Amino acid sequence: MSAPAARFSPARVAAMVRRYVYLLRSSWPRLLELIYWPAVQLLTWGFLQNFITQSAQADGFAAGKVGLAAGAFIGAMLLWEILFRGQLGFSISFLEEMWSRNMGNLLMSPLRPAEFVLALMTMSVLRLTIGLVPVTGLAWLLFGYDFWSLGFAIPLFFANLIGTSWAVGLVVSGLILRNGMGAESIAWTLLFLMMPLACVYYPVAVLPLWLRPFAWALPPTYVFEGLRAAAFDGALRLDLMAWAAALNVAYFIVATMIFLRLLQSARRAGSLVQMGE
Repeated sequence: MSAPAARFSPARVAAMVRRYVYLLRSSWPRLLELIYWPAVQLLTWGFLQNFITQSAQADGFAAGKVGLAAGAFIGAMLLWEILFRGQLGFSISFLEEMWSRNMGNLLMSPLRPAEFVLALMTMSVLRLTIGLVPVTGLAWLLFGYDFWSLGFAIPLFFANLIGTSWAVGLVVSGLILRNGMGAESIAWTLLFLMMPLACVYYPVAVLPLWLRPFAWALPPTYVFEGLRAAAFDGALRLDLMAWAAALNVAYFIVATMIFLRLLQSARRAGSLVQMGE
């Protein structure tokens, strides 16, 4: 291979991103799906918030405190969508190549694995933005919840959640590369194994003592605890965000090593050209 092809090329990254953008533009169901599921989740948790608030007021509880607690459900749902949709946006773009049986062609081209991964990360953010920004507007219009009022906490929450989603997406992509399309379902299910321990809708304090160390080993746990601190106390817990960032760096390095190892294994086993079930 020539020396220029071996160097990192932003042009190849841009070409891959353009390919995935064309796929989105050419299919309105793909675009609709980006908004559909977050909107369904919003309606479910928004109506639950209304039920909790109305029931608490009928029983004589302070409306302000109940409203804060109920509003935290919507905030947690939106943050969970960042985590889940970020990982799904990464994995779906990867699966587009598997579904079209194009992965072997890509990996025999001058495209470097780092360039491919960076394109997937870019599409993860793009797909997430298309799907989530309109839903935050719906949350304000329908339920009076202003997600953007969290202010400077938002980019910290986003960076930590999207970092976790990319790490999980790398592992998922590597497993599918090595094991074929029979492992496709893990793209939709793996993060849900994390959900109970990430304490999305409840604090870590409700977990049994023996489970709490496992919860604190997950970066999203710190983000959701930070959301509750911001909602209830108006505090930005930079210590929680620092812990989440440190764990994300460590997990991303491990995930990258796993992906590269599984890619090498797939090449040796010849599974790149055997993409069936």
